[in-house]
Amino acid sequence: MSAVNWIVVGVGDIATKRVIPAIQEEAHSKLYGVVTSKPEKAARYGCKHWASLDEALTDEAFNAVYIATPVALHAPQTVAALAASRHVLCEKPVALRYEDAKVMAAAARNAGRVLGIAYYRRTYPKVQRAMELLRAGAIGRPVLAEINCHGWFADEDGFRSWLVDPQLAGGGPLYDIASHRIDLLNYFFGKPLRVTGQRSNTVHGYGVEDSATVLIEYESGVRGIVDVRWNSHAVRDQFRIIGTDGEMVLTPLNGGALVHPGGEEDIPPHANLHYPCIANFVDAVLHGAPLLSSGETAIATDWVTAQVMRLGPPARYVATGKTSEGAN
Repeated sequence: MSAVNWIVVGVGDIATKRVIPAIQEEAHSKLYGVVTSKPEKAARYGCKHWASLDEALTDEAFNAVYIATPVALHAPQTVAALAASRHVLCEKPVALRYEDAKVMAAAARNAGRVLGIAYYRRTYPKVQRAMELLRAGAIGRPVLAEINCHGWFADEDGFRSWLVDPQLAGGGPLYDIASHRIDLLNYFFGKPLRVTGQRSNTVHGYGVEDSATVLIEYESGVRGIVDVRWNSHAVRDQFRIIGTDGEMVLTPLNGGALVHPGGEEDIPPHANLHYPCIANFVDAVLHGAPLLSSGETAIATDWVTAQVMRLGPPARYVATGKTSEGAN
């Protein structure tokens, strides 16, 4: 195999802004087709188009599938593509439920195909450098990680409306933005042992939470605190790791700044955040290179999320300041 022929399932916000441009830029990739119920979305790419994944899988000319659909569709679509002997790169989080995520990982093992999950922040050069420094003992023994990601949820173009539907998205910022940061904690610190957390609708009236706070204890002894919000106009993207001999600051996580006891570095990410993830996946398919984010590694994040979801629905805050339990 000398090239990866892709189809992209779902032509929404992430696919149009990042995924498809990354496939088009990657030297060993070709966009063969897209799956969408709206033919006008496919027309701009000059490629094949199908209305359903089942229909697309009857065409044997492509060997890789990017799943860019709502979370509820990740498991059935990934399993179908793997059963048809296609490699799969799936958007995060892995699935709506941890049990479904395990099924996806098992399906990849049984099919002998590559399953990647698009936790692209693992590919950031800054994150790779931070891992190198942690392993070298730059801050001594890590003991605490503090992460905040705050913003205001908006859906001006209609691409993101599914994110507030619990049947499609599972949860709000817990699934959408906390999952990326929980995945990095898992990457840095290993196996999560215990989890607790709270979800609430503090400002918005969505069917999913507008804020969540998660506390994770790792087998290594590190504690991680992740606070994510869709209800703050004060934008934050903070990431700090505290050790016995110093601290490491990656704030803003999506920028290039990395501060540690040895100095300050500026290591910006790729202009298209998805490109290194696509390139790593292609290298795994064509040359057997290790995936930075595989189905096997990513299901740990789904496990953490599942522990928080089991604690019950988000609290709803009303104008008086009293709380009530909201349905989810």
